[in-house]
Amino acid sequence: MIFRKIQPGAYRAWLSRVSLRQEVCFFSSVPSQPVPPLAETLQGYLRALEPLLPPEELSHTRRMVQEFGRPGGLGAHLQEGLERRARHTKNWISDWWVQWAYLESRQPLPVHSNPAISLPRRDYNDWRSQLVFASKLIAAVLDFKAKINTGQLPVEYMRGKPLCMELYPLLFSSCRIPGPKHDHISHHGNSRRSPTHITVVRNYQFFQLEVYNSDGSRMTESQIHGQLLRIRSQSWKTDKEPMGILTSEHRHTWGQAYNRLLRDKLNRESVRVIEKGLFSLCLDSPVMRISDEKYASRKAAQILHGGGTFSNSGNRWFDKTLQFVVGEDGSWGLLYEPATAEGPPIATLLDHILEYCEKPDPKRAPLVPLPMPKKLYFIIDREIKRDIEHAKQNLDILINDLDVNVFNFKRFGKELPKQHKLSPNSFIQVALQLAYYRVHNEVCPACDIASQRMFRGGRTEFIRSPTNQTLRFIRAFDDPTVSREAKLQLFREAVDAYTALTSRALKGHSIDRHLLGLKLQAIEEGLSIPKIFMDTAYGLATHWKLRTGQVPANTDSVMCFGPLVPDGYAICYNPQADHVHFSITAFNCCEETHAETLALTLKDTLCQLQELLQPTV
Repeated sequence: MIFRKIQPGAYRAWLSRVSLRQEVCFFSSVPSQPVPPLAETLQGYLRALEPLLPPEELSHTRRMVQEFGRPGGLGAHLQEGLERRARHTKNWISDWWVQWAYLESRQPLPVHSNPAISLPRRDYNDWRSQLVFASKLIAAVLDFKAKINTGQLPVEYMRGKPLCMELYPLLFSSCRIPGPKHDHISHHGNSRRSPTHITVVRNYQFFQLEVYNSDGSRMTESQIHGQLLRIRSQSWKTDKEPMGILTSEHRHTWGQAYNRLLRDKLNRESVRVIEKGLFSLCLDSPVMRISDEKYASRKAAQILHGGGTFSNSGNRWFDKTLQFVVGEDGSWGLLYEPATAEGPPIATLLDHILEYCEKPDPKRAPLVPLPMPKKLYFIIDREIKRDIEHAKQNLDILINDLDVNVFNFKRFGKELPKQHKLSPNSFIQVALQLAYYRVHNEVCPACDIASQRMFRGGRTEFIRSPTNQTLRFIRAFDDPTVSREAKLQLFREAVDAYTALTSRALKGHSIDRHLLGLKLQAIEEGLSIPKIFMDTAYGLATHWKLRTGQVPANTDSVMCFGPLVPDGYAICYNPQADHVHFSITAFNCCEETHAETLALTLKDTLCQLQELLQPTV
């Protein structure tokens, strides 16, 4: 919880640095995000609590909410403040949200914050092919960046409405900078001399690789490939310290180590090169191969955290907004820092990369000698050496604590719900609640991430579950006295109720960001935190035991991140026409949660829901 006043200048106005030409391209066609009516949000909050609280607790909370929302009361006063803020800012909640959810969080970025996307393995298993593919990938990302810079990136639409595209220019040359109380974002893409290099990491050694020729043209794939060969020849496995491990630390600890590191001029120059680079490329050693099924989970974990200090974790700079990972065994993916980046724009970038990789290299390499890629050096004194050792220990503990289970559910995909006029996402959300109930014998607070990019500067919103309709369906589903027809009707009602919540969220009328805004408005005005936010019901309702996210893509990719709470799960899914990719994570330190058990239960539950819709007998 935040008890101090948020300084208006604490959150750097980095989003406003986008140039005027991009302003026209990226902002002009989307409306401002509305502040929902107070009464509507408070009613929605009470409805969300009904499946989670016993009647006497609910009555207590209802009285508290009614007092907060009465005419002329504290809620109405704070609502006026939010409406005033909405009139004078580009977006009334996004800056606060990024500050509160990300920049003020002190948890380590790997597992807890940075999502990873693992993609289908490429058809190679040697270092030569690794470098050929890495060259193609770099060229593809530079091609995508050129489309952004020249205004050629098509505006995206959702349900017929244009989306705000402002995040795209910020993907490149951005980095999160650690601080003692909060972090900030450093964005170098619009400086007078925009960076022209990327950072390549191999065997814990960092290199500055220029990717544009002296005339400003992009390097060809063969030029990039030649430079990657040079980097490989300069980065044999040595006893180099894994500097990138420092960025995996608790943010306060890393902030202190960062200041120690930057005392030295050489270190400062090397860190600045990494921070200013367009993006990072991590050339990883092979992932240990077990069975095909386990390999998918191991591969996703490698992208997410690097596999540990004896594996590839030293090849990461977790503060960097964009990091592409290319393994020697054909594994590959992407890791991003979510204060700046977001799932759907990243999915668009990956679609472009995959499309580009199908094309032959169109350009011949010009016969000009290229400068050697610059190796970045660090001076490591006794204090920095100690910081690295502590970071290694802490990261290995975190990695060993995370249980990752990735699987491809092949019985059906999003076409099945569509055939029965049901929303595929709502179908999966109800299935997740049912599977959780079967494992834990209770329903739990769950959040699904919904985009708010249909509004100017919009980021994300939560869709809460379970609903009352979901609870009724769950209780009936395993009851043999309830007929199939009644179960089917209850299932439809549960799915439709979730679809209605989704529609409200996409109109900017969900409840979570509004409640957060009311709380932060009170802090901004120097008032005591309102009682409804100190109520045990609010703590329970925001203890997200299920953190979920649908990241639809045109490829068989799967996103992966850690749970929000120690006794929870994180579940990502990518529904394709006839199959669904899932990733489930849980912490081993919690005896109640087990990713594999939930995965097996979820598969069984999905099969039974198919049987409910399409009985075989």
